[in-house]
Amino acid sequence: MKPRPEIQHLSSVPHGAPNYAELEDLGLSADQVIDFSTNSNPYGPSPKVQTAINEVVIDRYPDRDCLSLRRALSAHHNLSPGKILGGNGTAELIWLVALTYLQPGDRVLTLGPTFGEYANASALMGAEIHNYRALAEEGFAFDTSRIEQILERDQFRLVFLCNPNNPTGQVLSLDAVNQWVQDHPQTLFVVDEAYINFTQDIPSAVGLQSPNILVLRSMTKDYALAGLRLGYAIGNQEIIQALKKSQPPWSVNVLAQVAGLAALEDQAHLQLCLKQVRKAKDPLIEDLIELGFSPVPSQVHFFLLPVEDGAAFRSRLLEKGIQVRDCASFGLPDYVRIATRRPDENQQLLKAIQKIET
Repeated sequence: MKPRPEIQHLSSVPHGAPNYAELEDLGLSADQVIDFSTNSNPYGPSPKVQTAINEVVIDRYPDRDCLSLRRALSAHHNLSPGKILGGNGTAELIWLVALTYLQPGDRVLTLGPTFGEYANASALMGAEIHNYRALAEEGFAFDTSRIEQILERDQFRLVFLCNPNNPTGQVLSLDAVNQWVQDHPQTLFVVDEAYINFTQDIPSAVGLQSPNILVLRSMTKDYALAGLRLGYAIGNQEIIQALKKSQPPWSVNVLAQVAGLAALEDQAHLQLCLKQVRKAKDPLIEDLIELGFSPVPSQVHFFLLPVEDGAAFRSRLLEKGIQVRDCASFGLPDYVRIATRRPDENQQLLKAIQKIET
């Protein structure tokens, strides 16, 4: 039985986080590895999350509409609950967007190098993928005038914007995004803000509230709920209702919903964690420069590090219980991505790098 033809040319997208089979081959467990390959809060979730989870009844189906969580998020963002959709992480929401809005032959624009699920989900639906690519010699900064030219040249059904961008940590001007949204009302702009809380004073696209914009947020990164998978989309009610029709029932499990509520209630924990991560980044960057490296400036806690061979660099570190992100899947084989962690863990990374470089 043959699958649909688009599947034949589709490859799985590599991601950060432990590969448990790989660790088993190395004789390691996930507990023995310090993971710099994911861009999550290294201080973990609020203690209130574990307390809430301990009280969960798991022999009942979860609320398929995530009503309590959506109400809490609506209060957090000062929006109607009808403009919010809960999801099994932003990855599910990206696939729902493609499933809901794309037909074979539709044009999709991605701004790269960036998260691979945008192109993968679009390709499965038979869309034509167009990729603007920022230049290494320009620090991977977005050339907004060039992007505008691309938008003017072709009619796109969807545009995926990761802002701040993964893996480069670069930020797009919200004024530029707003102008594109206004100039191209037939295009749906999907703004992935999974990492926006790791920045300082960067305005969110949530405030634009245009009918052709959808904002994605992850709670697995800043709130440290990666194992539970939780994210949400913010858009006008027409978009949210359309996505809801494409979403499998009970997509967000009860543990994730309860954890999300508890995490939202403890903003003091979140802000303290974010402050500590930001404070730890500069010393890590300085130490890497002292070792002879040239980290690429970014506006978040993670950054690209040029190395001779990203895959080999990653492998040698993993043997020492340190995991970084090989960036070959982003089209950057001579880079790794490193996410700032706690100061003591950052020191272990530096010591491991010194060992493999000598």
